[in-house]
Amino acid sequence: MNTQKLVVCGSIAIDRIMTFSGQYKDFINPAQLDVLSISVLVQSFDEAQGGIGANIAHNIALLGEQPVLMGSAGADAESYLKRLEGDGVDISHVHSSQSPTATFNVLTDSVGNQVGGFYPGAMADATSLSFTPWAGQPVIACISAHDPIAMRRQTEECAEHNIRLFYDPGQQVSNISGEDLKVGIDAAEILIVNEYELGVLVNKTGLSEEDLKAKAKLIITYGENGSIIYDQMNNDPVKVGIAKPDKIVDPTGAGDAYRAGFLYGYLRQWELVKCGQLAAVTASFALEQHGPQANFTKELITQRYQQTFNQEIEL
Repeated sequence: MNTQKLVVCGSIAIDRIMTFSGQYKDFINPAQLDVLSISVLVQSFDEAQGGIGANIAHNIALLGEQPVLMGSAGADAESYLKRLEGDGVDISHVHSSQSPTATFNVLTDSVGNQVGGFYPGAMADATSLSFTPWAGQPVIACISAHDPIAMRRQTEECAEHNIRLFYDPGQQVSNISGEDLKVGIDAAEILIVNEYELGVLVNKTGLSEEDLKAKAKLIITYGENGSIIYDQMNNDPVKVGIAKPDKIVDPTGAGDAYRAGFLYGYLRQWELVKCGQLAAVTASFALEQHGPQANFTKELITQRYQQTFNQEIEL
């Protein structure tokens, strides 16, 4: 049973997703990176409703949670927000901006490597997004990638008000200063990054991987190689394999689905291995379709969980 509220703060965006059949490595000449100029023939183009905060909120709502979404969106996202509300997401804390909704443009090669560009739009107009109203309440704050200035302020608010923090800097590790990243890490109960983001985080903060493990529960995702969860209580690391999808169509949003699955279990105080296994199952459904938001039922989740880990799960 869950007695805590999840408040997800992150981007709300319209994603434009393109794929091509080759691989980036075949187009990029390492000797000419200073004059890089490549063009590929795109095989597919899809426009989808996304944004990291919205993706996490959508996926965890499908699992049966009722998350609060904090973010900023333009008038062009009105129908999108209504759909999220229909999923079970509380959108009452979404800021209405005069700017267009943020846009993420991403190009994916045949093995899942991605290059993307993010136009912040309404995301940069979010001064009202504060965790202060949640002070003293039984909540877990999930701060995912959005406006770096707002992320710094929000992590400070969580530290000041002793709000439990799931810190997910994501691809913004490249745009957040080392000092601001340290503020988030120090405030975090859980820190989640993928393998590449971990390297950037270490380089920018000067903290070692061992330093990070000592400060918070550390989740590192490795794509098709699963994930590892470290507990700062010095327990043995939890290694979690993947759940095999029926087919792989598009990797966009799989990491956000993983976060939703993990948070669902963590809110219910499950063991870390069980949280990670549900995360892997949830992520597998995101791989099966174009767009960043998975489409599944609780029945499908429980079936795949049992098939993958030979254990039953109750949602």
